[in-house]
Amino acid sequence: MRWLPAGRYVVGNSLLHRLDARAKIICLLFLLAIVIGTASVGSYVLALSAIGMIILLSQLPLRHVFGNVGRLWLFLGTIFLMNALFFDSENALCSWWIFHLSISGIKQGFSLVVNVLLVIILSNVLTLTTSPNEITTALESLIKPLRLLGVPTEDVAMIISVAIQFIPTLMEETEAIKMAQIARGARFESKKLRERALSFMPLVVPIFLSAFRRADELSLAMEARGYRNATNRTKRKKEPFVWQDYMALSACGALCLIQFLVLR
Repeated sequence: MRWLPAGRYVVGNSLLHRLDARAKIICLLFLLAIVIGTASVGSYVLALSAIGMIILLSQLPLRHVFGNVGRLWLFLGTIFLMNALFFDSENALCSWWIFHLSISGIKQGFSLVVNVLLVIILSNVLTLTTSPNEITTALESLIKPLRLLGVPTEDVAMIISVAIQFIPTLMEETEAIKMAQIARGARFESKKLRERALSFMPLVVPIFLSAFRRADELSLAMEARGYRNATNRTKRKKEPFVWQDYMALSACGALCLIQFLVLR
């Protein structure tokens, strides 16, 4: 593989690795709120500074943190163009047919692209520094109050954990299928947009079939091992928060307050 797939846990001993998974998920929610709430240069400086500090504390190589972000250029470019050409038709710099290029649209498109990139980076850091089992246990603990509403929290946590663990597997299979299609003459790197779009069509069916096959194999393996539902599973005793967890929560909470009370 030429890059580390998103969702792959990297063993380490950094401060972020040692934090409780519950604290990391809550901090992630705070940071996502900070990113979504960016509305000025100062708020972007705050968000970028916080994420930069988190990357330093994680002690992860940048190629792992950014993962395959570069491969999302088409998706990000589409987001930018949709906003740049359709956001503000009344104050357009130039117009043609249904397209209206405007300064406010360009700013909105750039802002959304940056926000999406920051969200992806934060999600990568969480999955790179937290094992799937820790994420499952933390999610189950955090959503436990929903049990009062009849929500099967154990099953929900199990589904999310399995989905996270399958991301790198499916990405590896997608890359293998893509290489096989290239060997058969598919033109994924063609400069012609139509040829590139048509070359991606043969990827769709094999990827879906692979996903369904993996799901079927997993269900058979779980049934063979006596799995019936997550309620009856034994659980590891939860460790209480330590001072590092409280410090991380306090710092992220304070940054969130600064974002919405001072910089808005």
